[in-house]
Formats: sequence, C-alpha cells, structure tokens
Amino acid sequence: MSQTQVETKEVKKDAARTAKQESGTPSKPSPTRSESKAAPVRKREPARPPVLRFSPTAWAKLLYFRDRSDTEVGGFGVTAPKDSLLVQEFVTVEQRVTSVSVSFDDEAVADFFDSQVDAGRKPDQFARIWLHTHPGDSPQPSVVDEETFERVFGRCEWAAMFVLGRTGKTYARLRFNVGPGGEAEIPVEVDYRRPFGPSDHETWETEYRAHVRKEDLCWTTRLLDKAMPVAFGADAYDPWDAQDLVGAFEGLDVEERRVVLDELASRPELWDEVEGIPW
Repeated sequence: MSQTQVETKEVKKDAARTAKQESGTPSKPSPTRSESKAAPVRKREPARPPVLRFSPTAWAKLLYFRDRSDTEVGGFGVTAPKDSLLVQEFVTVEQRVTSVSVSFDDEAVADFFDSQVDAGRKPDQFARIWLHTHPGDSPQPSVVDEETFERVFGRCEWAAMFVLGRTGKTYARLRFNVGPGGEAEIPVEVDYRRPFGPSDHETWETEYRAHVRKEDLCWTTRLLDKAMPVAFGADAYDPWDAQDLVGAFEGLDVEERRVVLDELASRPELWDEVEGIPW
C-alpha cells in the first residue's frame, strides 16, 4: 500500500470518529418494568394511637392530692413544648371542692394563665388538659364533669379530660373541635424513660392548703336551702315535705340540678332498705 493510500485511510478514520462524537452515542432503551428488578416494598408500620403520658413527678403529685382528702381535686396539665400529651407538671388553682364537684376560682385561673404566658408557654401547653380526681373507685366522668368539659373546653381546637379514681383506675378522653371534629378514649401511662425530679410533699402540702377549699355543707343541702325560701317564702315551706322538695329542685338551674343528682348518686346508703323501708 502506498503512502498516499495509508494517509487517505487515516483521514477517513478520523472523519468517521469525529462524526460519531458529534452525533453522540445512542442511549440504550430503558428496561421495561417487567425487565427491571422490583424494589422491595417497605411495610408501613401502623400509627401508634395517642397516649396521655405523665412524668413520674407529675403522677406522684396527682396521687398525693387525690389521697389528701375525701373530695375531688382538679388542676391543669402543663405539657412538654413539642409533646402536647406529655404532662410534666400538675398545677392547681384556688378551688372549692366536694365529694362530687370541683369549682375553680375564675380570677385564679386567669392569674395562672397569665403566669404561663409570661413564662413563654403557649395555651396548648397549659390550657388544654383538665385533670381531676374522684374520691370513689370509678373514674367515669359524672354529668357535672361532662357539662364542665363542654362549657370550658368546647371551643378549643382540642382538649383532653382525665380522671383518676381512688384505686388507681383512670379515664382519659381526647376531643378535637376542628374539621369534622370527634373524640375518643385514649390510654394512660407514666413515662419513666425521661429524667424526672423527686417528690416534694412539703411543697405539695403548702399548695394544697393554699388552693383547695372543702365545702362543709353538701351541695344538695345548700342548694335546696337556697331554693326553698325563693319558691315558697321564708316561712311557708316544710323541708321534710316531698312536694316542697320537688318544688325547690325545680327552682334550681340546670347545672345545680345535675350537682344534686350526682351527689345523691354517689351516696348509695340513701337508697339502702332498712327493715323493708326504703330511706
């Protein structure tokens, strides 16, 4: 082969190489779904239902207040900044209590809310979880409890009611008032996984004495004594007359009637039969 032929052949190779580079190498077709190896499907773990949790210190304080007397005691749950269902503190305010009811002082509640805002907390951390105790075994909410929960927390985006009975039984219900709304009972547990402080009975006792006022007279007696003179005149009624009692009961407002019925229901000895006579 002559020198000229060799050079011509090299020029052709270079031209072919350049043309190939300019046109680009065609890409391989993507494999079809059947040809490609399917990626493993990760199973989605079921969502854990909401749980109302207490720090051991908050739980110990709640038990202390429950066992302090034979009445109900109420307060608010102060929660963690990023965990609205983890109660870190149980805080009480001034209140009047009986065996079937808790009545917070409005000014005391307002002062408590102000102090929490000053501390940098949001309402979701201190004004959404209502905690109270029952002196009896049952933690089921009473009619008065339901009325209070609806009246006080009914306009909140969400709220929770918790009741602790004398024997340790609990009741917790979470309510949502946004969108379609809804509510459900939720479990309760004490969270020992986080750091917690010691008990402080001396401080708790001071708080109890400062905030909790036990009503000496039962609500039934006090309310009926108030209603009877209004219904019948100062001297025109007989407290032992059944019709007068019914008239006085009808003179109470709806919430007062519910308090009376709850208190009577909490005293089964009133319905015991003695020698065949129901008292």
